[in-house]
Amino acid sequence: MALDGIVISSIVKELQQCVGARINKIHQPTEHDLMISFRGNGIKDKLIVSANPTYPRVHFTNTNQQNPLEAPMFCMLMRKHCEGGVIDAISQVGRERIIHIDITHRDEIGDRSAKKIIVELMGRHSNIILVDPSTLSIFDGIHHVTPALSSYRIIMPGTVYSAPPEQHKLDPFEIVSIDQFKQALNIEEQGDDISVSNKQLVQQFSGFSPLLAQEIVYRSITGTDMVMEDTQQRPLIIGNDYITYNLNALWDAFYSLLNQVKAGHIKPEIVTAKQNEKMSFSITSLTHIDGARQTYTTISECLEAFYGDKAQRDTVKQRANDLIRFVTNEKQKNEQKVTKLEEAYSEAKDADRYRIIGELLTTYMHQIKRGDASVELINYYDENQSLIKIELDPQLNPSEHAQKYFKKYTKQKNALSIIEEQLEKTRQEIEYFTLLLAQLDQASLVDIEEIREELVSEGYMRERVKRGMKKKKANRPSVLHYKSNEGIEIVVGKNNLQNEYVTNRLADSQDTWLHTKDIPGSHVVIRSKAYNDETLELAAMLAAHFSQAKHSSLVPVDYTLIRHVKKPSGAKPGFVIYDHQKTLYITPDEAKIKAAPCEIK
Repeated sequence: MALDGIVISSIVKELQQCVGARINKIHQPTEHDLMISFRGNGIKDKLIVSANPTYPRVHFTNTNQQNPLEAPMFCMLMRKHCEGGVIDAISQVGRERIIHIDITHRDEIGDRSAKKIIVELMGRHSNIILVDPSTLSIFDGIHHVTPALSSYRIIMPGTVYSAPPEQHKLDPFEIVSIDQFKQALNIEEQGDDISVSNKQLVQQFSGFSPLLAQEIVYRSITGTDMVMEDTQQRPLIIGNDYITYNLNALWDAFYSLLNQVKAGHIKPEIVTAKQNEKMSFSITSLTHIDGARQTYTTISECLEAFYGDKAQRDTVKQRANDLIRFVTNEKQKNEQKVTKLEEAYSEAKDADRYRIIGELLTTYMHQIKRGDASVELINYYDENQSLIKIELDPQLNPSEHAQKYFKKYTKQKNALSIIEEQLEKTRQEIEYFTLLLAQLDQASLVDIEEIREELVSEGYMRERVKRGMKKKKANRPSVLHYKSNEGIEIVVGKNNLQNEYVTNRLADSQDTWLHTKDIPGSHVVIRSKAYNDETLELAAMLAAHFSQAKHSSLVPVDYTLIRHVKKPSGAKPGFVIYDHQKTLYITPDEAKIKAAPCEIK
C-alpha cells in the first residue's frame, strides 16, 4: 500500500472530468466518509472522499452504501453549501497528499459564492474541511481538531484554516536534468558509481513513498520495467541501507517513471507478495515485488479493488463488537443449558424404572418388613425373570416404600415433557443467535442498528437512548434491490427485520422466495411471476452470498412461491416455514454480484 503524492497526482488528473459538473447529492454513510454524486459530464460513478484514519482515499466508486436515517451535521452543512454547486477546479497542493476542490455555489436567493473543499489524506490526521476561499475561514471539518489536541492547527467552525507544516522537499516533476538530480541527492562524486539509500529518495523528493523509491532503485539495477522470469536472480534490495548504484541508471529509472506519470501513461497495479501475502498498489508496475499481480485501467478501479469494503468492514466490526460479544455469550449460555437439559433428560427417561419398582413392591409387599435396608425381588416385567435389588428406607413401611417410588415416577414423567419443551426452545435460541452472528458478519452500519433494535424489541437488551432524546425509528427498513439482466427486481433482506419486511410485507403471493437450505442466511425475493434462468441464478447466488455459506461452493438454495411461505404464530422476526420447494445448487460469484445493478431503498 502506498497512497503517496505521486499516486495522488494521478488521482487528481483522473478527477479533472468532474470540472464543470454539478454536485447533485452528498451523503455521509459513516463518520469519516462522504459520497458525492454528480450531474453532467457523463459521470456515472460517485466520488468517495474518505478521511478514515486507516484507509484515507479519494476515488470514483460504483458501490452503494446505506446511509443513516438522519444525516450528520457535517453532511447537512456540506449539502447547504455545496449541493447544486459547479466544480471549478480540482488540484493537488505541490506533491503533498492534499487535494483542493473549488466550487461555485448559488444560495437560496440566487447569490453566487465560492467554496473550497480541502481533503487531507494523512493517515490518522486525515480530514475533510470546507472553507471560504476568500478568507480561509472554516465552515467545518469532518473531524474537529481542538486546541487540546493541537496548538499548531485548529480545525473548528469559525477558525482560520492553516495548511499542514511544509516538509520542504523538492518537487520530483521539476527535476529535469541529471545535474539537478545529483544536487538534490547531495552527490559530489564525479564518477558514475554512487552510494545512496532508498531513504534518501524519500527524504529529498515530495510525494515519494518508500515503496516507489524501492521500485526506482530496483529498476536502476535491472535496467528494465518488466518482471524478471527467474526470481532467483532478483537483486536483494535492503530497506534503507546504502548500496552502490550507477548514477546514470538511477537517473534514467527516476526520469522515465516520472515522465510516464506526467504524461498520464500509468499502469495501476495491485501485487500480492508471495512471501507474506501483503498487498501493495501503485500507479506503476511494482517489479521489485515477487507475487501475483492484477492491473487496472484507471487508478479509481485499482483503489476500489484494493480497499474494497475494508474501511466499512472495520467500522462495522468496531461498532458491532458489543453486539457480537453479547450474541456470542447468549449463544454459549444456551449451549451450556442444552448440555444440562440433555443430562436431565437422560435421567428423566428412567421414569418407567421407578413405576416398575413401585409395582413390584406392591406385589411382593408381604415379603418386606419395616427396617429392611434392601430387598431382592423377581422382576416379572423381564423376560428372563431376573432378580432386581431395590434400596429401601428402614424408617418406612412396605406401603410407604411403594408410594415413594410411584411419586418419583410421576415427578420424572412430568419433568420429561417440560425438559423436552425447554430443549426445543433452547435449540431454537441457539439457531436464532447463530443466525444473528451470520447477519452481523455481513452487516452494514444501518443493519447493525436494526439488529440492535430487534434485540431490544425481543427483550434481550435495553434500549440505548441518550437522556432528553427520543429515538427516531424508520417506517420500514432499507433493503437491497438488485436488477437482473432482463430488468426484474430481486430484493434481499440482510437481517431479521429486513427479512420480515421483504417476505411478509413487500412480496406478492406469486413472487418467488429463496433461502439457503438448512443454512442461516437472507430472504431473497424475485418480484415477478415470470423470469428466465439467468434471473433465478442471480437470485440464488444472492441467497448463497448473503448467507453463512458465502465462501462455499455448490450451496443448496431452496425456492418456492411466497404463498407457500408462512410465519408460525409467536415466531421470532424473520423465522418462517415453507413447503412446495425446489432446490438448486449454486456457487457464489462475487464478480457477477458486484456487476449486477443494485440500489438501497
